[in-house]
Amino acid sequence: MLGPIGNITFRRTGATAVMALLLVSRAAGFALSSRVVASRSAAFAAVRYSVPHPGKSCRRGTSPLWMSSTASSADVDVAVVEAQIKEKGDEIRKLKEDGISKEDLGPHIAELLALKAKIAPSEEAKPKKEKKKPQKKKGKQPQKKKVAESEMSESELRQVRLGKVETMKEAGVEPYEYTYQPTHNAAELQALYEGKLEGGEEDEGSDVAVAGRIMLRRVFGKLAFLTLQDESGSIQLQMDKGRLGDAFKDMKAWTDAGDIVGVRGTVRRTDKGELSVYAKEWTMLTKSALPLPDKFHGLTDISKRYRSRHLDLIVNPDVRDTFRKRAVITSSLRRQLDELGFLEIETPVLHTQPGGAEAKPFETYHNSMDMDLTLRIATELHLKRLIVGGFHRVYEVGRIFRNEGISTRHNPEFTSVELYQAYADYNDMMDLTEKLICGMCESVNDSLSIPYGEHTINLEGPWRRVTMHDIVKEQMPEFDFSALDPSDPESVSKAREAANARGVPKVDAMNSVGDILNACFEELCEPTLIQPTFVIDYPVEVSPLAKPHRSKPGLTERFELFITGRELANAFSELTDSVDQRVRFEAQAAKKAAGDEEACDVDEDFLLALEQGLPPTGGLGIGIDRLVMLLTNSPSIRDVIAFPLLKPDP
Repeated sequence: MLGPIGNITFRRTGATAVMALLLVSRAAGFALSSRVVASRSAAFAAVRYSVPHPGKSCRRGTSPLWMSSTASSADVDVAVVEAQIKEKGDEIRKLKEDGISKEDLGPHIAELLALKAKIAPSEEAKPKKEKKKPQKKKGKQPQKKKVAESEMSESELRQVRLGKVETMKEAGVEPYEYTYQPTHNAAELQALYEGKLEGGEEDEGSDVAVAGRIMLRRVFGKLAFLTLQDESGSIQLQMDKGRLGDAFKDMKAWTDAGDIVGVRGTVRRTDKGELSVYAKEWTMLTKSALPLPDKFHGLTDISKRYRSRHLDLIVNPDVRDTFRKRAVITSSLRRQLDELGFLEIETPVLHTQPGGAEAKPFETYHNSMDMDLTLRIATELHLKRLIVGGFHRVYEVGRIFRNEGISTRHNPEFTSVELYQAYADYNDMMDLTEKLICGMCESVNDSLSIPYGEHTINLEGPWRRVTMHDIVKEQMPEFDFSALDPSDPESVSKAREAANARGVPKVDAMNSVGDILNACFEELCEPTLIQPTFVIDYPVEVSPLAKPHRSKPGLTERFELFITGRELANAFSELTDSVDQRVRFEAQAAKKAAGDEEACDVDEDFLLALEQGLPPTGGLGIGIDRLVMLLTNSPSIRDVIAFPLLKPDP
């Protein structure tokens, strides 16, 4: 666009400051010569510009300051001008550092702009795309970065969070506090204010402090809501910039989901009715270096849940509830036994030889003693020795180790309770079993009728009691084991034939009626026992530590308790005859010598104690893990063991 000033005609460019400089020159009545420019900057003097006298046109070959930048850039070396621009810029920065006034700095700025105008494209020459390209797109980069964070790897997120740790330390804030004193937990506040405070109402006289992990973080400008989770449950935190001041900015910058924080404030119910702690102050207690699992997908991979149980507990409230109930169940068991006069006495985990059950042991070695040892497969024999020693009622809740298979019902490391009561028999143990299990059920459930999978289990007593012979006959009405003579070899053949006809596996290798009867029970009957059932009077062949039945030859006074098709308890009238016990141990040793890895050897130490005299005794063992599965409706034994043994991740 053309425009006149006096008798001068010039082309307008984007260099408005140059035009302003020209006006000043004309008003003063002199021309801006290269000599004047040189007095301002040696760099600018390297290229000479002349302003013609009013009324005269520009000479051919000159480049007035007001000429189109397109024309001037064609006549100059761009690299030279860029060097001059840099030098002028450095000069201006130095002048600013020296404290030059804005008025004195003005001519220098004008000179710099004039240089930039020489190599800048004209408005007509600029590509339309660049002209329309909004600068604010660059301003949106933080939003893109925020979106990208959700797609960051765990390692990258960790670095970001550790960067916040360093920032806090530089600001003099401890990201890993030493102590904090909450006044309430989440559940206590929820109960305390149940039915109190209308929406938007605040208990201004309250002063509470809570601590826990941030599970959810929502920030809306000057207001933020955090969901805090502690052991008892969750409660909302309301963070307001107007109340927190500068601490609100720090909260926004430093906190992430997964951090553990402490908050003090008043209690308020939001307009939407959510009970909240209205924060007056907050404290970072532990900065989490790793994020929580994705809130939409959670921690659903079953193997990942078992391997990272700490995360499983954080994000799955039902899992925390299961282990809380497990603790209550074992506490209830101990309390009941203590009230009945039982003493809990610990026995060794390392044994010189396995005993007390038929199971393959884990083997180990003691360096100092130069001894081969096994981990215990039962606590039975040592507890019986305590009864020999004069205690009347003893028990132990302890870990048992059996080197066997793994399934939803079996874990090689598990917890059991074994108890022994002098002057009692297996009938007393049945009564005690009902009492203990019903008491444990009531400690974590409102009723003795509880769900398990697709079934409803009724624990109301009395529970069914049925002999092994009778329950096998229910499934095999065509054959009666009780009619056989266990000492007759022909009876073994008949029993084996009947079992094979019903598809019972591995009976061809069995050489006694008792073993075949037990195999038929395990295969045909056990899965059908959904409601509580005591199966009593086991064959002597599978009960090496039980007393012979007082009226049924070949059987023992032993029972097992079954619920949901699983064995939960095992009990005897304990064998007190040391001679009979030796014979049974020797039979077990023969089986072991023949290759049975689950058979035991002769335990001379126990026999020596038994020869000293064991009073009539009833003994009971209950599998705690399976019982917790039942009482918490858990489908797998790994769901009730906090840290089950797993193969290394491939």
